[in-house]
Amino acid sequence: MKKLLVVYLALIIAFLGYVYQSRAPFRMQNGQAEEGLRGSISEKYVMVTFQSGIDYWKNCLKGFEDAAQLLNVSVEFKGATQYDVNEEKTVLEQVIARKPSGIAISAINSEALGATIQKAVDAGIPVVLFDSGITASRVKTFLGTNNHNAGATAADKMAELLNRQGKTAIITQPNQSNHQERTQGFVEAIEATYPGMSVIAIEDGKGDQRETERIAVKLLQEHPDLTGIFATQANGGVGIGNALLQLGKKGTVKVIGFDTDKGTLDMVKNGTISATMAQGTWNMGYWSMQYLFHLNHGLVESGAASRGAAVSTLPVNTDTGITIVTEANVDGYYAK
Repeated sequence: MKKLLVVYLALIIAFLGYVYQSRAPFRMQNGQAEEGLRGSISEKYVMVTFQSGIDYWKNCLKGFEDAAQLLNVSVEFKGATQYDVNEEKTVLEQVIARKPSGIAISAINSEALGATIQKAVDAGIPVVLFDSGITASRVKTFLGTNNHNAGATAADKMAELLNRQGKTAIITQPNQSNHQERTQGFVEAIEATYPGMSVIAIEDGKGDQRETERIAVKLLQEHPDLTGIFATQANGGVGIGNALLQLGKKGTVKVIGFDTDKGTLDMVKNGTISATMAQGTWNMGYWSMQYLFHLNHGLVESGAASRGAAVSTLPVNTDTGITIVTEANVDGYYAK
């Protein structure tokens, strides 16, 4: 009987030891929980973008910084100042040369930056793509909006605004994959679901507010029966809104923008823009940082270690979500 009790006691002690070890990341030290995922402040993770001065990146960077603070690591924001693929390529090469602990990249062009991103992968630097991906890259982890669905959602909202009747146009950035997907989603939804509507023009706003305004004025003058315009880029809604104000067409042409910079939100609030599509930009930054940390510490596999042989233990595509902002809910989207 004593031997049986000894055996039971040994089993209980072993079980308690296992539970204790499994909970080790959360043990109490000096009255406070010791967090499991903690890095070193010497670890430097870099976010690389383009048009680095626009408001769009602020919430992405905030999420990146919030995650870094939790993980006790350092971050840096670098980017091309202009909508210039060569400038972003140069910035990215400079970042790679410094061998950071990880890089989160939003690529201006899905083909032109592929080889440079591959340099980072070959150098053993963890890489994730966010906001705009690289179709030809061996990097398999992408975080961002399901842009095709976002375009279709914008088409549904436009149909609601126009009572399913009317001519529409799109002002976009045709050389960037996420904008291509938004455009395709909008066009396909109109063609498949709304026979009383059509897309009569797709124009290049070049990622520039003034150019978008010029294009919108041209469209409205050439097509006086145009009833709706969808802008796929962050500053496009304001450019179109300015065109409407210039021509005295505020309220007569429905505008759907993209993203939630203050200028766009102000125009939604005053009725110049009918709606805008809000992306989960904080989510993009926060989870990009988390994924990079996991990759750098060998906690997961990216699928980029070998040519298609490795199975990613990170989500391949993380949809960071989208919501429709209108005059009814716009106040909740201003920066706090």
